[in-house]
Amino acid sequence: MAATAAVPVANGPKKENKRADAVDRPSNPMVTPLLTDLYQFTMAYAYWKAGKHQERAVFDLYFRRNPFGGEYTVFAGLEECIKLIANFRFTEDDISFIRSSLPPSCEVGFFDYLRNTDCSDVELYAISEGFVVFPKIPLVRIEGPVAVVQLLETPLVNLINYASLVATNAARHRFVVGKSKLLIEYGLRRAQGPDGGVGASKYCYMGGFDATSNVTAGKLYGIPLRGTLSHAFVCSFLSPDQISEKSLRSYDGSNICQDFVSLVQAWLSKLKRSHILGGNSFKTNQSEVAAFTTYALAFPKNFQALVDTYDVMKSGIPNFCAVALALNDLGYKALGIRLDSGDLAYLSCESRKIFQAIEKEFEVPNFGKITITASNDLNEETIDALNKQGHEVDLFGIGTHLVTCIAQPALGVVFKMVEINNQPRIKLSEDISKVSIPCKKQCYRLYGKEGYPLVDIMTRENEPPPKLGEQILCRHPFSESKRAYVVPQRVEELMKCFWPGRSGKDREELLPIKQIREQCMKQLEQMRPDHMRRLNPTPYKVSVSAKLYDFIHSLWLNEAPVGELQ
Repeated sequence: MAATAAVPVANGPKKENKRADAVDRPSNPMVTPLLTDLYQFTMAYAYWKAGKHQERAVFDLYFRRNPFGGEYTVFAGLEECIKLIANFRFTEDDISFIRSSLPPSCEVGFFDYLRNTDCSDVELYAISEGFVVFPKIPLVRIEGPVAVVQLLETPLVNLINYASLVATNAARHRFVVGKSKLLIEYGLRRAQGPDGGVGASKYCYMGGFDATSNVTAGKLYGIPLRGTLSHAFVCSFLSPDQISEKSLRSYDGSNICQDFVSLVQAWLSKLKRSHILGGNSFKTNQSEVAAFTTYALAFPKNFQALVDTYDVMKSGIPNFCAVALALNDLGYKALGIRLDSGDLAYLSCESRKIFQAIEKEFEVPNFGKITITASNDLNEETIDALNKQGHEVDLFGIGTHLVTCIAQPALGVVFKMVEINNQPRIKLSEDISKVSIPCKKQCYRLYGKEGYPLVDIMTRENEPPPKLGEQILCRHPFSESKRAYVVPQRVEELMKCFWPGRSGKDREELLPIKQIREQCMKQLEQMRPDHMRRLNPTPYKVSVSAKLYDFIHSLWLNEAPVGELQ
């Protein structure tokens, strides 16, 4: 049953005069101004000591390489960043701790400065949460007093790094599974602590999963909840003789079956005689049928059985079918089975054959369409292998590989200064991938005739935006020979103001998670298939305008030291 849908969150001043203090606090109480690295405070003190702390700086938050060997990333974590900024204030206890952590030579005035610090002079521009994004393009641009923005660096990187990584992992699982199958996130027990567990549930849903087993995430974010029983429940019974309450009212309430246990046993006998399950040669585990019967008595409208505790084909499936058919006699429809071990492709196909045979022989409508769920340490690779083998799985429950992102532990988000006091800044490196793109920029997505995005392009802030039907030269930021003309059929501006501070600018509303999920699915669907495929995907092009290209390289030459040969 789904929890109540999350309510859209206001995030700062807008035309309706919504106040900044209307923004909720961060979901995690540990997300405070102290959730940062010590060097942010040492730099802030040095800025303050030098009288530079109020200088206006611009930083870009971006990543350098797509995760999981793919060519796209899903942007997530923005809402929590806005909540942090809206509630960014130091308590007296915070200041006392910072003071005790810094060298005793730090002047008292710095702590008075922190006492009055907030983000009212900060502006945040970002790509919308749930958008497909690519390396080098700023996900977030932050403008404000350099000391304050520097203090925001670590928490913002922290909030976006894992969120975007796990949302991308979820999207990749959704892609390999396809649209017609359901996906449930089962990762709470294996996640890196409660924070990783709850965050994973939120961002897996955003990235395309249908439900979670995580009750806290269901309450906090309105994510649909799913879950039935474990092997422990099945093992806890010894025989049907333990079942004391045996009666079950029919679905329409018109009559009561006084001995549902006997009805189940009668169906087991019919199945043995039917040859559907191999004739009289099988004998099912009676503790298992007791567990299934008990669960059906508790949840007749939601009966689903875990069928691999003892033996799937010789015990689990016959016992499930007997209980499901007994429920059917009373007007109920069993939901399905879950396979948690063994050859999932073979077992799902054999189970489907049995369900279809029962539907035909006993004339039970739709019994052949009973839902088959698979779990058991699944990941992209195993699901892809199942697809190639052929299977009858309708729903996948995925945990460990999904929430822990075993295939890649971090996205590698970085936070780089690109301007201070209106002066562009650049970080140079012998590794070209680590050279930053200077100055305040605008970012656009250009679409082609077939409706697919062709290229993301960055321009200098004062450049006119690309125009529909007009040719624009798109250049690789650092490779002189990589360039192409594009005539866009649609131009989408990517960066929007999500926190205007005191600037008076309009702000974008944060969407509820369900709408972000829908936005993410739409984004993924409009990408060209060769960018999305699992193996050897085509790289998506990220470019700069001709003016920005020339500016980057002139600044590069100006900032790079010139050697001297002796």
